[in-house]
Amino acid sequence: MLRRIRQSPYTAYIALFFGIICIGFSAIFVKIANVPGSVSSFYRLFIAAILIIPLWIYRGMKIPSSGDIWLIFGGALFFAFDLFLWNTAILLTSAATATLLANNAPIWLGLITLVVLRQKLPRKFWVGLLVAIVGLNILVGIEAWRTMNFNRGDLLSLAAGFFYATYLLFTLDSRKRVDTVTFMTFSVVFMVILLFFTNLFLGNPFFGFSAKTWLALVGLGLIAHFLGWISINFALGHLAGTNVSVTLLSQTIITAILAIIILGETISLNQIAGGALILTGVYVVNRKNSKG
Repeated sequence: MLRRIRQSPYTAYIALFFGIICIGFSAIFVKIANVPGSVSSFYRLFIAAILIIPLWIYRGMKIPSSGDIWLIFGGALFFAFDLFLWNTAILLTSAATATLLANNAPIWLGLITLVVLRQKLPRKFWVGLLVAIVGLNILVGIEAWRTMNFNRGDLLSLAAGFFYATYLLFTLDSRKRVDTVTFMTFSVVFMVILLFFTNLFLGNPFFGFSAKTWLALVGLGLIAHFLGWISINFALGHLAGTNVSVTLLSQTIITAILAIIILGETISLNQIAGGALILTGVYVVNRKNSKG
């Protein structure tokens, strides 16, 4: 009976939407914690590591090959950069805008594929890129382009999307050979070590926070990272990857709604219009090629 429930596509969709709601809280928890981006990134991963390591041990403590370990480590380096930049960006711009702009990874992934890997891209990529660029211009505003005075948080969010795309590209092969729990365990542990030394170098505090901040950091690690990504990775094992990647774009909508309710943020007309176009562009890039 339990096996039939796990194999049901409805269970996978429930897990997917639950995971999206969980990661939709990411920017909200970062805003509430209000600590340096490298600190909130560290605790997000540290708390997730405390939870996932026992699961990895319970499942038999599988060890990837040395080649895959190096790929996971390289990916962890880029993902750590992504979280560092994004969590910093959230404190400098609205939670909804930071989440939206950081979701441009498919665009960056296509450009990296074109420039670095020299692979030809389909027409849908260029259509999606054009639509996303138009949306970005509307979101940022004509005045920002005229004065070249851009919001630092917006720029950091765009850069975060680039590093996440690099992480995806770097770990593509290892994800095919390494199971989800093992991959997440090694990736999270590597990132915890990287961010620990990053915070030491920057002189950021690890303690002395308010109860409100600690609760937000626990929520970031438990809800946003552990429960969110475990659920999404479960869905990836039962649903088409393209469907999941497109559905993940709804994280932006979840974050925007939560930001209005919890943080009291407002969304302007140009943010709505620009955001809708960016999401449309990313959707087009993710969309499966139709037959015929």
